[in-house]
Amino acid sequence: MFYKIIRPIVRFIVWVLNGHLHVHHKDRIPEGKYILAAPHRTWWEPILFALAASPTEFMFMAKKELFKNPILSFILIHAHAFSVDRKNPGPSAIKIPVKGLRKDNLSLIIFPSGTRHSAELKSGAFVIAKMSGKPILPVVYQGPLTFSGLLKRKPLEICFGNPIYIPKNQKVNKDTVPDLYAELEKAWDKLDKEQNPNFHYIAK
Repeated sequence: MFYKIIRPIVRFIVWVLNGHLHVHHKDRIPEGKYILAAPHRTWWEPILFALAASPTEFMFMAKKELFKNPILSFILIHAHAFSVDRKNPGPSAIKIPVKGLRKDNLSLIIFPSGTRHSAELKSGAFVIAKMSGKPILPVVYQGPLTFSGLLKRKPLEICFGNPIYIPKNQKVNKDTVPDLYAELEKAWDKLDKEQNPNFHYIAK
């Protein structure tokens, strides 16, 4: 209920601050639940992806430090976030999203490329996809990377790709993950070029 209440409020805030959220190829979103996988470029991406893929509701990983603040913790928990220790993620980093994808009416937002601390989390998207039987949906964000850029009302572009399905007989391990990740990176690169051939991401 909280998620459904807060989403239109957040959408209004984004509209007031920027007013230029553009969503491309929403028709590529598969039916049912899925894993939305993106290269991590700025902290507000999960918010924009959740708005762009509405009415789907998402769960997402958040670093455990954010849950120390009681107010922020309340918001995160009720927005379907779950705590993860990025240095030592443990089994829950896989089990919680797999359970959510299987039993709850929730999809997952994950940033495999944004995980500097753990190889386990880098491969997590593929393990979760394999265990849950859900597809990975590539998505990219092109737009301002700083809050000042957001306030300057530069366009916010969200572009969805085609789902990636992991066959039932496909193994997901240290030997196969590099090829799977290369396929995902190729999909992101294709989306960036499709949306804007001149786009180049520069980390801030």
